[in-house]
Amino acid sequence: MNSKDIFTLSDKIRVLPVVHGSGDYTRQVRQRILSAKCDCLAVALPPEYQATVEEGVNRLPTITVSCLEEADGTQSFVPIDPSQPVIMGLRIAMQEGIPRKFIDWSTASFEPRKADFPDTFALRHLPLEKFNAALLLYLKRPDANSQHEKRARWMAYELHRLELEYSNIVFICSVLDWPWIKEAFDERLDYSPPEKIENYPHLYGVEKNTLFFALTEFPYITYLYEKNRQELRSDRDVAIDGVKEILLKARELFLQKKKVRYHNLSTQSFQIFLQYVRNLTLMESRLTPDLYTMVTAAKQIGGDLFAISVLEAARDYPYQNEDALETLALGIDQAVFDDEDDTPTKMKNRLSEIMYEWRTLNLKPEPDIKKQEQWKYRWNPYGQCSWPPEDEKIENFNTHVREQTKLLLSQDLARTEKFTSSVKDGIDIRDTLRNWHTGDIYVKEIPPSRGQVEIVVFLFDPEPDPMQYSWRQTWYAEHNEESTLCFYATEYMNQLIGPGIGESTYGGCMMIYPPRPIPNIWEDRSIHIADTLEEKLLEAAFYHSRERHITVVSPCPLQASWRRLARQYHKNMIHIPMKRFSNQTIERIRRFHVLNGKEIRSFAQRFIQDI
Repeated sequence: MNSKDIFTLSDKIRVLPVVHGSGDYTRQVRQRILSAKCDCLAVALPPEYQATVEEGVNRLPTITVSCLEEADGTQSFVPIDPSQPVIMGLRIAMQEGIPRKFIDWSTASFEPRKADFPDTFALRHLPLEKFNAALLLYLKRPDANSQHEKRARWMAYELHRLELEYSNIVFICSVLDWPWIKEAFDERLDYSPPEKIENYPHLYGVEKNTLFFALTEFPYITYLYEKNRQELRSDRDVAIDGVKEILLKARELFLQKKKVRYHNLSTQSFQIFLQYVRNLTLMESRLTPDLYTMVTAAKQIGGDLFAISVLEAARDYPYQNEDALETLALGIDQAVFDDEDDTPTKMKNRLSEIMYEWRTLNLKPEPDIKKQEQWKYRWNPYGQCSWPPEDEKIENFNTHVREQTKLLLSQDLARTEKFTSSVKDGIDIRDTLRNWHTGDIYVKEIPPSRGQVEIVVFLFDPEPDPMQYSWRQTWYAEHNEESTLCFYATEYMNQLIGPGIGESTYGGCMMIYPPRPIPNIWEDRSIHIADTLEEKLLEAAFYHSRERHITVVSPCPLQASWRRLARQYHKNMIHIPMKRFSNQTIERIRRFHVLNGKEIRSFAQRFIQDI
């Protein structure tokens, strides 16, 4: 017998041993059923499940489960999951009009099994025969007179019966049963008759948020499989491309929640994320990432909120519709049925033999409306301070902008002359090339800049909406290393992220360094010419500046009204385009947090996260 015949039981029977819960085996089952003759499909499920399972297959892509209540109240269920090999086989057989037979041993109390299988993603590069043959070395013989042995012997007997009626039988069973079914079939071993079943299965729908416990793949990847099936597209690379689709969807969810224009979830960040996921996956001896690995990496790259977005994107299944069926909420080996009693019921999955390890990961979701209302009620209106790490961040940015301004002022005073004995501040390439025909070399001399830069104005939003930036404030420095800060921003009380912690976004701000006390510019009647928020900020800068030069950082060129205002105060504006800085840097500077007193700083780090 050659390697291509290892799945052959007889001239009429071909076995397809599968790992239940493997999407890679599902593709193999579909290809092999469609590529060979088949006049009967036998599956390793008891006959009492046939009516409800096939009804559930007809309801696909809506996910359902067929549940059978056992004597002790435990529910033994079959998930109607399109990524399950057995369900895919039944789906193809029903589509092609092939008779189906459910030949497993009926029992009043099903005994589930768990095994540690290698990652079945290897089937993309290995033949099914080689992969299953490698698993034979690790399969344990069932104990004598155990349910495992009784099931194998009964299915072998049923296959002998089917041989009398059909000539091209395909049998889908677990790889854990395959060798012992073959042994019982070849040796015609004795069998025990099935047990009497008093109850019959019932078909239930599954709540959308709990589909993760019913499906083998991520719910969103299962959705992509079904979408490609409807669009008649190949699903060969869905398992890998689906991870990227989940990331893109998670980024959309993240941006909808945070309502930010710029963020650090760029293509480069995603590349780092995928490399990190790959390394974590290989460390766990896997080829494809599990949900814990993806969410852990997302937390490291984008914080808790992005990790929650990845989790929500991975469990989304748009095809799940509410219909006339009763629904249940699945959990880890338990479920809550849609009735008056909310007591969890123990569940046994007949199509789950992969050993899973459930791990916990601490994630802090956004507070709900009730919590935010409680925090608003407890807010002390007379206590307000900043978050020191953000103070340091914006002060460093202010220092960098002031240094850039000094460099621009020095460049305006630079002069060029012929080289004689010193290159001074460097060779002037432009004038040297311009006079190349003379053979002379020109050098430049940059004298020290005249004057200092005391005030820097940042205009993040070129057309600020007064309704959006309704909070206007002047903050004074706590020490000599901080600037006096005047700004207009969004209302922090509308975005409370923790007890005594609000989040706001600058529309524009003015920084005076070295710091000195000034009247609140939003109430000072001396500043009366300007009409708009940005002009108010600029007029305050012109009015309070002791230096002639004012630095303005904005995304747009200096407007004519701003220049007229500067001439009235005899000031000069030095413009630095905001595009000199990355979008991520600007967004980090714009977002800041307001604390309800200095004592909040002791625990604020638990709630404040960078993006």
